[in-house]
Amino acid sequence: MKLSKFCNKISLILQAMWCVVLYFIIEAISRHSFGEAWEYMTGRPLVFAYNTAFIFTTMLIVYLFHRRFFWRVVVSVFWLFLGAVNGILLMNRVTPFTGPDLHILGDGIEMMEKYLPAWGVVVGCIVIGAVLLGLLILFIKGPKYKEKIRYRYVVPLIIVGVLAFGGVTQLALEKRVLSNYFGNIAFAYEDYGYPYCLVTTIFNTGIGCPRDYSDEEVKRIQKTEENLPETKEGDYPNILFLQLESFFDPTLVKYLEISEDPIPTFRKLMEEYSSGYFKVPSVGAGTANTEFECITGMSLHYFGPGEYPYKSILTETTCESAPYILKELGYSTHAVHNHEANFYGRRTIFPNLGFDTFTSEEYMPEENLTNPLGWVKDSILTDEIMKCLESTEEPDYVYTISVQGHGDYPEEPLIEEPEITVSGASTEESNNQWEYYVNQIHEMDEFVRQLTETLADYPEDVILVMYGDHLPTMGLTVEDLENKYLFQTEYVIWDNMGLAKKDENLASYQIAAEVLDRVGIHEGEIFRYHQARRSTKNYQVDLETLQYDLLYGEKYAYDGEKPFTRTKMKLGLYDVTLDSIRLVSDTDYTYYIQGTNFTPSCQIKLNGEWYDTVYISPTTLVITGTELDDFDRLSVVVRSNSSTRKALSKSYDRAVYALYESNQWKLTPKDEGE
Repeated sequence: MKLSKFCNKISLILQAMWCVVLYFIIEAISRHSFGEAWEYMTGRPLVFAYNTAFIFTTMLIVYLFHRRFFWRVVVSVFWLFLGAVNGILLMNRVTPFTGPDLHILGDGIEMMEKYLPAWGVVVGCIVIGAVLLGLLILFIKGPKYKEKIRYRYVVPLIIVGVLAFGGVTQLALEKRVLSNYFGNIAFAYEDYGYPYCLVTTIFNTGIGCPRDYSDEEVKRIQKTEENLPETKEGDYPNILFLQLESFFDPTLVKYLEISEDPIPTFRKLMEEYSSGYFKVPSVGAGTANTEFECITGMSLHYFGPGEYPYKSILTETTCESAPYILKELGYSTHAVHNHEANFYGRRTIFPNLGFDTFTSEEYMPEENLTNPLGWVKDSILTDEIMKCLESTEEPDYVYTISVQGHGDYPEEPLIEEPEITVSGASTEESNNQWEYYVNQIHEMDEFVRQLTETLADYPEDVILVMYGDHLPTMGLTVEDLENKYLFQTEYVIWDNMGLAKKDENLASYQIAAEVLDRVGIHEGEIFRYHQARRSTKNYQVDLETLQYDLLYGEKYAYDGEKPFTRTKMKLGLYDVTLDSIRLVSDTDYTYYIQGTNFTPSCQIKLNGEWYDTVYISPTTLVITGTELDDFDRLSVVVRSNSSTRKALSKSYDRAVYALYESNQWKLTPKDEGE
């Protein structure tokens, strides 16, 4: 009893000590290393202390209850659970657990099946069950605080503690111990700690209402654009954007020694066509945010730290974009990406940006052409881009997102005879990473050559904008780069129209407006604003107001109306067709499925069950091992084949059906759902 009373007297000190241990464990789980957690704690002690204080503050609520020990355990389990979720996610992706991911916690078993092997799901369920049982026993049998709780003192003291922590937070931001802008969300979690970053991504989202926001203020901003000419009439060119994954000029890295120029084509194009440095919103990751800025003309600077609009506001509403604006001028709009349609939620987000079609890797016949890390090579994109241009009579807007240059880059040599060798980095492992990366972007540069040569012979006017989405994840610092800036790649605007060369540095949210201006298109609130106001006084202030109005405000710029409706976007350019099914071997019951537009992601569904399918060609699939009987129902479905994601058959359903009856197949009309 004496020990219990003594512990109660110093409970705040003991609680603080436990929070240090608890937070250390959380960081070790998130970083998959006790050693890295120790380096973080000793290397950034103020940040570590701040996050410990954060956990300590959340634990102050235990003083409102008699079962203090039980509630300390509950709060500790809550934080450990969040740490475990982050650790599991980081085993399968580079983006840590953020606010927009909270919805996955509601689907616990599904989340575990998605990110854990089968045995891991079993272990996870056992651990969760054991923890819940332990908490129940602790609630019944655990110790209780015997004395009367003096709420008139306890409640004000807890409030004082919370307010004091708020003051510490503000001081830490002012002294730059913390930051409220995350250029790379993964790096931010490593630098500023999991608790702070998680809560920031939960509560600090969207664009805050500007102080002077009103109908009059928006109308004033619109009047500053009156000097723009009217959009020209006549034929419009095809407008192509090519976003190159992690692509930049590695010769800008001071310490690297590279055996030959890895990007000769891109460099030559920059010398001959309009080009310059390209300011991007992130470093090392964040492809979707560069993409968002280029498509919408909106700056990520005014959104929450590390926020992905693809995971927040765009899941709820449409947004003014280049596709929407160009559709009003008669354009067809296409997105192309040689990775999964669900990556960054693009399959559900692109209809809110006005795209008519989206061709992801599942709809590409050469999707199995991959680099040593398994990313689909960019060389297959030339055909996919040309298919988009040839699919319509109208001018086309094609936004292509490449993936070949994606990390993580291997520390061991994966390329037996690299075309380009690299040295100069501080370690052999780093040299291997750079050598792998340089050879990948060299292949991407070759893809750029093939694409521009193909487009040069195209009979219609074309503008092709190419740029890197961000620097690679290589731990670069400002001091390592000749251009002294991490949030910067390079761009070039190629064309077959004879446009004048105009070199200038641009931000990713300015590039679309610049291209539209070059061809005489002055439409869309955001794009007109950039065309009229770039480099003028209060440019950024008024841009924030306009963005808020269009996405979160009263839509004063649109006279209070919402002008854009979600498009009925089609996955893939062309429908899968099922033309015939024939038995070729009655020994093992092998059937040839004949049709069109098959890809390696096509799979047979027989009587509602998925069936092992062999892809032969865009016109032939093969199934073996089951004799088909009367009234068997067979369908061909395009579905995700990722090993790290559950296949979403309904989401990808572009199915055609056939019914087996009287020893023959009767083809049925295409059905969009099951």
